[in-house]
Amino acid sequence: MPANLTQQYLKAEQRYKAAGTDEERLDALEEMLREIPKHKGTEHLQADLKKRRSKLKAAIEGGGKKAGGGKHVDVFHVPKSGTGQVALVGMPNSGKSAIVAAMTNAHVHVADYPFTTDKPAPGMAKYEDVQIQLVDAPPITADFVPPGLVNTYRNADMLAIVIDLAGAVLEQMEVCTAYLDSHKLILNETKTPSLLRGTPPLQGESCLDRATHLGRKTFVIATKADIAPAGTLDTLKELTERPFEYIEVSAETGAGLDILIQRIFEMLDVVRVYAKKPGKEPDMTDPFTLKRGSNVHDLAYLIHRELADKLKTAKAWNSPNAYDGQNVPREHILSDKEIIELHFG
Repeated sequence: MPANLTQQYLKAEQRYKAAGTDEERLDALEEMLREIPKHKGTEHLQADLKKRRSKLKAAIEGGGKKAGGGKHVDVFHVPKSGTGQVALVGMPNSGKSAIVAAMTNAHVHVADYPFTTDKPAPGMAKYEDVQIQLVDAPPITADFVPPGLVNTYRNADMLAIVIDLAGAVLEQMEVCTAYLDSHKLILNETKTPSLLRGTPPLQGESCLDRATHLGRKTFVIATKADIAPAGTLDTLKELTERPFEYIEVSAETGAGLDILIQRIFEMLDVVRVYAKKPGKEPDMTDPFTLKRGSNVHDLAYLIHRELADKLKTAKAWNSPNAYDGQNVPREHILSDKEIIELHFG
């Protein structure tokens, strides 16, 4: 009997193969077990997945016990929340904590002396009707990087290099990019096809999606623009041979922060979809977010995985490819702020 593995299962399997830690592998295995079709054709595969899960749990628990018998907690693993997770990378006093404090309600320690942040501190920033998670990470230097910090960055959806425009900008950029390069964390979009040669993407999945397992989309937040010498950012761009996008801000005055959150949302490359129950008004306050290129069937899986395969038909509103209330197939590609009504058989 064929396994008929779903797209969601195959994506989780790819995440498992690309995982850098046992915790990441366990998380992917859990999703694979949730997504695998439950029938006779997958019984052996289910058993193998459960066996691997048990071994991973034992390895994590066995390797993480302290002398007193307490379980080790990885403080560098930040569970994702919201539409996407952006982790900040920077040297001491670059302004990471100030950005997170200014844009979220997180309780971060902002001070004018170095190493005030000793573990990742997440906060939720609001953009229109969605929440985006910003992670203030411990600083790095040319001589020291906190052990385990790489796991914070591997788990994030995007990375933001934070550069203090009032400081030694070129040194900051060199230290940050050298560290990220050493762990292959910067996404090189020009190399995407060769990295993925021989492994075509799944339906609805772009080559860029596949490449994010190897690197993260990276941009630059240039801070302290209010006190930096004129022309500093232009000089940094000229001396840095990287195609980064630069966003200039001041956490002190608030200048540029609205542009920053808007560009983060746009770079996450997601669409917001509002669910509508038959005969009722749509919920326009709490949209579902999916990667751009997702279809109606993907939305059904996100809403109710067990019922997704029973999706019979759907109707769309506010769509550039259909008139309001038109029936659309499960392959219909979703657009931002579209309203979808699902009908299950």
